[in-house]
Amino acid sequence: MATVTAAERRAEAKRAYDAYVAACPSRKLLDTLSDKWVSLVLNALADGSKRYSDLARTIAGVSQKMLTQTLRGLERDGLVTRTVTAAVPVRVDYRLTSLGESLLPLMAAIKQWAESHIDDVEAARLRYDADSENSP
Repeated sequence: MATVTAAERRAEAKRAYDAYVAACPSRKLLDTLSDKWVSLVLNALADGSKRYSDLARTIAGVSQKMLTQTLRGLERDGLVTRTVTAAVPVRVDYRLTSLGESLLPLMAAIKQWAESHIDDVEAARLRYDADSENSP
């Protein structure tokens, strides 16, 4: 019987793409996809190409730094494309790639679920906080 080293076990786990394994690259992707700004940007781009300023107006509360950082990350991951049009001023448009579009049903469902169940979640939070205050 062959002995398998820890390094070989980690390599095999990485090849299997199991997000429960710390070294799995899919865990980093899950971390990215669970970011609130990523979710909001992807949903905002669902209707098609948008300029940076349109995204900033659509996504209330996002800072310029955070929006830029989020868009760059999504572009790096192949979920968004950035198109620069030479004009005065320069026009920059963002749109989902086919890979980004494949995420839309999931992201839209999560957004819809959050909007539909926020009252229940807030009520549960209030109950939990009240119970926590009364516990020793």
